Amino acid sequence: MEIFMKNNILVTRSSMPLMEEYVDEIKDIWDSHWLTNMGAKHKELQKELQEYFGVEHMDLFTNGHMALELSLQALNLQGEVITTPFTFASTTHAIVRNGLTPVFCDINPVDFTMDVEKLESLITDKTCAIMPVHVYGNVCNVEEIERIAKKYELKVIYDAAHTFGVKYKGMSTAAFGDVSCFSFHATKVFNTIEGGAACFKDEEFGLELYRLKNFGIRGPERVDAVGANAKMNEFCAAMGLCNLRHVDEEIAKRKKVVERYRERLDGVEGLQLNPIQKDVEPNYAYFPVIFTPKLFGATRSEVVDALAEKGIGARKYFYPLTNTFECFHNAFDVDKTPVALHMSRNVLTLPLYADLALKDVDVICDTVLECGKQ
Repeated sequence: MEIFMKNNILVTRSSMPLMEEYVDEIKDIWDSHWLTNMGAKHKELQKELQEYFGVEHMDLFTNGHMALELSLQALNLQGEVITTPFTFASTTHAIVRNGLTPVFCDINPVDFTMDVEKLESLITDKTCAIMPVHVYGNVCNVEEIERIAKKYELKVIYDAAHTFGVKYKGMSTAAFGDVSCFSFHATKVFNTIEGGAACFKDEEFGLELYRLKNFGIRGPERVDAVGANAKMNEFCAAMGLCNLRHVDEEIAKRKKVVERYRERLDGVEGLQLNPIQKDVEPNYAYFPVIFTPKLFGATRSEVVDALAEKGIGARKYFYPLTNTFECFHNAFDVDKTPVALHMSRNVLTLPLYADLALKDVDVICDTVLECGKQ
């Protein structure tokens, strides 16, 4: 226990290759001096990720947020976008920064994704798109979302930041919707230090997206749009190439951690664990626990404090809901998303990463259980 106490456990830890592997990968950058602007590493990573996802079209970005924001811009939308408040700030901000209005659909209480039974009632003549979020690696009801979108001729942009490596009925989550956007942030299952990607079906859309990520440049002497700078650099792409070689192994390690958590916490009164979804090959991205204090015997905050005393980090993820952010000046009625509100007030994600030792998982679980009814 004393050794454990000297080493704090964060809620996540970035996966990295051996230093020698990364150094070997970046050696030729010193020969080329090509550091950015869609260089050799960028092109190689894009090709390998297309094969990994099984998609025809994709583009890389400096981060996942720019993939989302510029995808919305490239679709040239106006009006309202139905989304969920149970997500990271990026999802909602991408909508607002495009001059669009977010309309918040509640989540279902089982897998925390958009409640498709409430979706259709939110559609108006102002609705232009749906932006669902695959949460904690859980896959949205993609069939029903597609049915509704087709019925009302709406675009679908998936925030797939949590689902790298996840498959539904044998198909990567990258293949759903008009666009699926991923984050390759350092905390994700697969990382490029910082980065992201958009996967899409329409080649013309891809040309517009590429133009927007590169200052609106159409050619060497032609700039016909106002664009951003969202290009992934060569060093990030090199990290991605290294990590992609090991990602399946990393997911397998994460699986063992999740299995130990389930072994220790499944069936405990007052604790709701992440579901095991039918037809889904998971990536074990997060381990959320929903606390019911009256049944468990302790609140989420009490558990957080107990873990912190032992140097263990845990995260109230997602809290607060995006429709309660101060920057929106009470523009949204949180009472319209009561399930999301309840979950945000009671969810805690426990530490989860590939190298988390099972003995440390046991210490985490012991600490959580000690907070409950004696």
